[in-house]
Amino acid sequence: MFFLTPVLVAVLCILVVWIFKNADRNIQRKKGEPGARTKSRAWVDEDLRDSTYLHQAEEDADEWQESEENVEHIPFSHTRYPEKEMTKRSQEFYELLNKRRSVRFISNEQIPMEVIDNVIKAAGTAPSGAHTEPWTFVVVKDPDVKHEIRKIVEEEEEINYMKRMGHRWVTDLKKLRTNWIKDYLDSAPVLILIFKQVHGFAANGKKTVHYYNEISVSIACGILLAALQIVKTVPKELVLISLLNLQ
Repeated sequence: MFFLTPVLVAVLCILVVWIFKNADRNIQRKKGEPGARTKSRAWVDEDLRDSTYLHQAEEDADEWQESEENVEHIPFSHTRYPEKEMTKRSQEFYELLNKRRSVRFISNEQIPMEVIDNVIKAAGTAPSGAHTEPWTFVVVKDPDVKHEIRKIVEEEEEINYMKRMGHRWVTDLKKLRTNWIKDYLDSAPVLILIFKQVHGFAANGKKTVHYYNEISVSIACGILLAALQIVKTVPKELVLISLLNLQ
């Protein structure tokens, strides 16, 4: 049987302490090394990450343009209403939007283009990451183009229903009686396509980052729907929200 002498115990204790101290020192040293830090971006939240993250570290740095520091300031103009008026206006706005419905039966009644222009301009007032406004609105009225869009959408939607969405999602949609057939894309007088821009270009041709581009475009879509509800066009026209990459 092997017995530890007091001297040997002391030596082992010193050795253990020395090992732990060196291990801790190495950890601190690695934390202090710039190359060892976890690469992070203040504007990338793990729960909100979209295609904003463009792996710029892998791109040629010369391709990217730094944002301008000096930009024109637009004064803020605000009218404050009495509390009674605020309550009245908020209630009326809620009641108006509460009448909105997601429908798939679309009237073929024509809509003035001035109305379409105004609701799109309203959508363009949406906030966006670093005020990059990463959206493009495309209005389609040509019947042949609308039909081609319908074919593309139906092809993708069929794949969604058959493969991408999964059994639970498809089952949850059964009560709504939806499927991948989108005949209203032909009958609607106007289609509004919304594209997200994953990046922009400066005047010198260099790329500019569009932060939170998908979230920003989604907010713009919400304002567009509210504007359409206010002018009472729904369900007379279809708003086709298609978040596509605009390279």
